[in-house]
Formats: sequence, structure tokens, C-alpha cells
Amino acid sequence: MSDAPHLTARATGPLTGSVRAPGDKSMSHRAMILGAMATGVTEVEGLLEGDDVLATARAAEAFGATVERRGPGQWRVTGRGGLASPAGVIDCGNAGTGVRLLMGAAAGYDLNATFDGDASLRGRPMGRVTDHLERMGARFAWSGKPGLLPATLSGGGLTAIDHVQTVASAQVKSAILLAGLSAEGVTSVTEPEKSRDHTERMLRAFGAEVDVVDDGEGWAIRLKGGQRLTGTHVAVPGDPSSAAFPLAAGLIVPGSSVTVESVMLNPLRTGLFETWREMGADLTITNRRIAGGEEVGDITARHSFLKGVIVPEARAAAMIDEYPILAATAAFAEGRTVMRGVGEMRVKESDRIRLMVDGLRACGVAVEEEPEGFIVTGGRVPGGAVVHTAHDHRIAMSHLVLGLAAQNVVTVDEPDMIATSFPGFVEMMRGLGAEIG
Repeated sequence: MSDAPHLTARATGPLTGSVRAPGDKSMSHRAMILGAMATGVTEVEGLLEGDDVLATARAAEAFGATVERRGPGQWRVTGRGGLASPAGVIDCGNAGTGVRLLMGAAAGYDLNATFDGDASLRGRPMGRVTDHLERMGARFAWSGKPGLLPATLSGGGLTAIDHVQTVASAQVKSAILLAGLSAEGVTSVTEPEKSRDHTERMLRAFGAEVDVVDDGEGWAIRLKGGQRLTGTHVAVPGDPSSAAFPLAAGLIVPGSSVTVESVMLNPLRTGLFETWREMGADLTITNRRIAGGEEVGDITARHSFLKGVIVPEARAAAMIDEYPILAATAAFAEGRTVMRGVGEMRVKESDRIRLMVDGLRACGVAVEEEPEGFIVTGGRVPGGAVVHTAHDHRIAMSHLVLGLAAQNVVTVDEPDMIATSFPGFVEMMRGLGAEIG
């Protein structure tokens, strides 16, 4: 990654080649946290070594686990059967997933821990998790505005709850389930639509019993308290959210054919690929197989003439992180692409709806902003703008991909934040033939 304050992408010739996506970010966070909670050794391969996950790895060590890097993507976590009070502040950097899941995991133990993060993370709402943990018996003290970091947790003595989500959120669900491991009684979380289920899958891999049933109101996930985790082997597949960027470039740059190998194909993570196909994308999946308990495959994207679609609102939970890159590809599609029911985008690393609207408009794309979504009318993309990213890696990468097929160069500020989720992004894209620098 360059230390330059800006990165610029310009129209390029056909992109070709095969690459491998970084390890899945969601699974990488969970492997570190569950490994620290477990008894014994957890061997992790394919870990995403981005800034967010490394912050979670440091937190796991601070809570008492032994954490060792044994090679590229190869990590060993030796847990002691629970978490202990850390000696200092748990600095989660920019990792929203990391801090919310760590709060849930730590809440079940008799400990005190202070959580903090960078300026961006300090502005993101924690109450959506901590309110439910407090219902279970955890206590939080806020150094400043309630619901915003820094916050000090006093854990232990939890009682199970039945929680019905109004919006599908894997972070909220996961925090409650991790706390439920140490709570008295059976903890349940009911979702209106299924959110990503990596926590449930990985808990089972660590030896926990987790039931998932359709109870008529949605999908109910139930977990009995008092269960103990045992260290295991975790193979982390390629992150579909990261694979989306080179694949998107393959779709919009004329003459391109780009393959991303070993991408996770969990049906709760493939909403973007379904949407692209509805838009007319030439996407093929080969070499399907099972790795780390998840289906994976190699995805090839070829330049396609896309058309606008109405994205089903029910699909949002399966692709909430992919709407920025979907919007960038929609800028080249004929007609309107309607994206609604995605208000969750406003409380990510940034207000991603507003930033995508502003960035696309600066590049000459017609966009309508709504409270819970936005509409992109595609066609010719003039480009020629400097895009403000507000330290958001997905906003930066989405506009750099846009620039590869725009008429004029597109520049993004604060590109170093890309390393939080996709270390080596620029080098990978250059290897396919992209002009980014």
C-alpha cells in the first residue's frame, strides 16, 4: 500500500488473470475470538492479516490467550478456557465487528475491560449491542457520550434473554450468542431475515451445540449457557466482499476476464453475485468444493453490458457491505438500479449512502438519495473527480474500480485505510493490468 495521501485510477486496457482474495474478514475475527475463549490450541490458516483483524488478534492476547503468527496467514491461538481482565485498554482501531463481538464474548466473564478505537470507531453506535448485553446483566460505563466509545465493561453473572431482531444484524446476533455461552439459561435470537451465519457455524466447530429453527416469526437461533469451547482447526476461505472489487473491474472494463480463486459461496454472502447476474453479468463459478466448513469456488467475471435492476430489500442482509461496489458497477449499467432497505449503510465505517451518492455525483453519475437507500441511473461515467472517502476502505476501493472504466481519472483521498480489510489491493489490481497509482 502506498503512503501517498491520494490514489488515482484511470481507464485501462483489458484486465486479465487469476488472483486469490484475502481471507474472509468475518471468519477471521471470529476465529481469533473463539480461539481465545476456548480451551487448547486453535490453528488458523488463511487469516486475513488486515489492520482490523490484527487489532482483534492483539485483543485476544490481552484477554489472556497466547497468539502466535507462524507464517503468512498461519496463526495459532492457545486459549485458557475463558477470558481475563486485560492489563490495558483494548484498542480495536477501526474494527466495528471486532469490538462488538469482543464485547459480547467478554461480557460473560467476571472481568473489567475498557474498549476504545480510532476516531471513526468512536463515532459508531455501540448501544445496538451493549443495550442487549445490559439486559443480560453486563454493565457498561461510558467515558463520554453514552453509546459511544470509550466504554468500560464489567462482566459476569449473565442471564439468558430472548431477543427478536427488527433488522437482521450478524454483529448484534453474534454478540448476544457469545455472551449467551456464559449465561444462565437458553439464549435465543430471532431474525426476520437470515444474516450471515458464521458465528453459528464456527461455534459448532468449537464444540458448542447451536440450534436453528423456523419458529414462524423468523429464524430462531438458540444456545444453552454453560457450554465450553475446545480449540480446533479453522481454514478461512476467500472473502466474497473483497473478491467483489477485482470481479467488478472485470465486468466494467471492456475486454476483461478476471478470475478470483477460492471465494466463499455461503448463500448468506452471495447476494451481490445474484444481483450482478440479474443485471446481465457474465459470471461463472468453477471448482466448487468445501473448505473450512464452507462451500468455496473460483469465480470468473467477463466484461458485460449491464442493465439496471430493483434489488430486493430482503437481500440487504446478504450483501450490506457490497452495496458500495454494486453502486459503482450500476454507474455503467443501462437504466436505474434501485437499492432500498439499506439504512444500515449509514452506521458502518461511515455514512456509506451519503459518501457513495456524493462520490458518484462528483464523477458525473445521476444518483437519487433516500433515507434508507439510493438510486443510480447508469450510462456514461465522466469521472474526473477527487472523491472524499472519510477513512472508509470500501468507499475508496469502489471509486478506484469506477475510475478504471471512467472517461477521466478518479482520485480518492486517504487510501491507506484500504489496508484495514484488503492489504495488497493495489498490487493485486496492478497485476491484473489496472492503472492505479
